[in-house]
Amino acid sequence: MLEKSTELHTEFWKIFDEQDRGKINEFKEYMDKFAVNYNLYKDGNFIEQSLPFDIVPRIISKKEFAKIEKGLIQRVTALNLFLEDLYTDSRIVKDGVIPQAFIDSASGYLKEFVGFSPSKKLRTHISGIDLVKDSKSDEWIILEDNLRVPSGSSYPLSIRNTYRKIYPDFFEKLKIQPIKDFPKIIGSAMDYSNTGGINVLLTPGRFNSAYYEHSYLAEKSGALLARPHELVVIDKKVYFKNYNGKKILVGAIYRRLDDDFLDPKFFNPESLIGVPGLIDAYLAGNVALMNAIGNGVADDKGIYYFVPKMIKYYLNEEPILQNAPTYLPYFKEDMDYVMNNMNKLVIKDVAEAGGYGVLFGHSMTELQIEDLKVTIKNNPRRFIAQELVEFYDEKCFINNELVDRKADFRAYVVMGEDVKVWQCGLTRYALEEGNYLVNSSQGGGFKDTWVMEL
Repeated sequence: MLEKSTELHTEFWKIFDEQDRGKINEFKEYMDKFAVNYNLYKDGNFIEQSLPFDIVPRIISKKEFAKIEKGLIQRVTALNLFLEDLYTDSRIVKDGVIPQAFIDSASGYLKEFVGFSPSKKLRTHISGIDLVKDSKSDEWIILEDNLRVPSGSSYPLSIRNTYRKIYPDFFEKLKIQPIKDFPKIIGSAMDYSNTGGINVLLTPGRFNSAYYEHSYLAEKSGALLARPHELVVIDKKVYFKNYNGKKILVGAIYRRLDDDFLDPKFFNPESLIGVPGLIDAYLAGNVALMNAIGNGVADDKGIYYFVPKMIKYYLNEEPILQNAPTYLPYFKEDMDYVMNNMNKLVIKDVAEAGGYGVLFGHSMTELQIEDLKVTIKNNPRRFIAQELVEFYDEKCFINNELVDRKADFRAYVVMGEDVKVWQCGLTRYALEEGNYLVNSSQGGGFKDTWVMEL
């Protein structure tokens, strides 16, 4: 179902219809020129590819976005308090809000870091929260929290820059919120947590799927783009080695690689993209890492179930934005419901990401459903089940025609001295009609998101 048109959409289409259609090719050529890529390393092969994009933006009214913003600030604040509590006093577990067994079995929970509190007690420096707009309730629903290394923010920055060059009329005639300050917001958050030294964006290198983004954000935020071999740890302090061998003290690292690969001395000894000794410097309080180590526990789709409870527990508030209706087979009542309603539910593997490990009951055979029931009964902690949210389609210009495609929205929240929600985000859409999986890793495309007012 397509979201109902508003006066803002009418204003957009009025201007769009006046544009020279030849500019569409010019738009595509400009995007290709700047190599907006999403690279894949799959089955031992490196695949460098352009990320599909759409020239029709998603439009959200400023008033509607204000509620999203308020809800996201509330949610990320509670998640940061949860992570800080979990790794220090663990009050939320002691008070019985979340079972200890549930925490212990979360793949992202790192017991080695219990008792450590990072710089300024900040853990969720840069969060990517995935939402969809439910066509039944007309409300925004949160599907997933990404608090480890969320990616994708450079793509709307790039497409907005292209828009302004190719279609300046929109920005002269419409009140569209500016977005170019996002890298500076990241830079300010790095400055706030910085323990003394320069800011660095740590990239595993050009073979990473989001390398384009790494270089873009480093340049625009004022941080140095560094590969692992350019950082060295001496006496539990991190230094950047520049071209002439001089060592420069590093105070904050926006790291774009997962915990397991960050330090071969502490985590995976076979990691070739980590910085030996980095964790020692981190635990000594000599460098800030964005995001904090151990955040993966909150990315667990099972922990997602408890976020509304976290908001009530830490903030004594009702959630402004709701989760999708979710069931944990870990609990008997939920297990019974899942077993009796699997054909209409979405089943998700809690440890997977990027659209992997997602099964739609309505598209499975009876035999597949029976096999899945056995798997869930044998390992109930491994799965969650959700009601299928019939979220809105967006208009997309594909193969020279306007078509309706499912689309979600990744909002970016940055926590520094205060909490800021970017007045934009990454709208991802499915290339195939009726497909609910919109992730880039599943072949989805992206488009700009305009927060507008009349």
